[in-house]
Amino acid sequence: MDYAVGIIPARYGSTRFPGKPLASILGKPMIRWVYEGARRSKRLSRIIIATDDARIFDTAREFGADVVMTSPDHASGTDRAAEVAARLDASVIVNIQGDEPLLDGTMLDGLVAAFDDPELPMGSLMAKVPDVGLIGDENIVKVVVDGRGNALMFSRSPLPCGASDFFYQHIGIYAYRKDFLLALKRLPPSRLEKIERLEQLRALENGFRIRMIEIPRPTLSVDTPRDIIPVEEFLKARSHE
Repeated sequence: MDYAVGIIPARYGSTRFPGKPLASILGKPMIRWVYEGARRSKRLSRIIIATDDARIFDTAREFGADVVMTSPDHASGTDRAAEVAARLDASVIVNIQGDEPLLDGTMLDGLVAAFDDPELPMGSLMAKVPDVGLIGDENIVKVVVDGRGNALMFSRSPLPCGASDFFYQHIGIYAYRKDFLLALKRLPPSRLEKIERLEQLRALENGFRIRMIEIPRPTLSVDTPRDIIPVEEFLKARSHE
């Protein structure tokens, strides 16, 4: 039995950025950057790319990835990850966003380590943002936590309202106990989930804990073609360090 398996959902059809997983970043497809970053994790025993598109499947195969085809009917990456998870003999499933080319495996190690708590059903990542001028940006999902690091609320609105020192940005990488993930996907979408367009709120509204693990800095995710520019600039600067 694998203790922790990472699944990278990757679909070709994106409204804002069709073909995003295959977008070139310094000459390498983005999905490869994500896969290779995840492979640096010491606590994931297997990493699988899950896609419904033959172009992504073939590209992943070419660079040696473990890749599977899934149904084209999934509404979210979590649904796609759950389809694959149902076939696996694993305890913990890590749902890795396919638009995080700067992913570092150590981020995932801390997340998996949280499941040393035998009662924990779900975890995710967050990073401190000292520039509180960004707190009103609806594209940045905010999270507040209790004293033990459990999420109290996620929102696209300023959270906490009036913060003058920093706020926590949610990083959309999740880990679940396998059975919990499959059960969560059977629950109907919750009220706040639909209002905020944040599926993790389904877990909170049904009374389940989400342990938040802090990482050193926010990641640079790719939502539009323009987002590739700062990612490439970061990678070039890092290569010269």
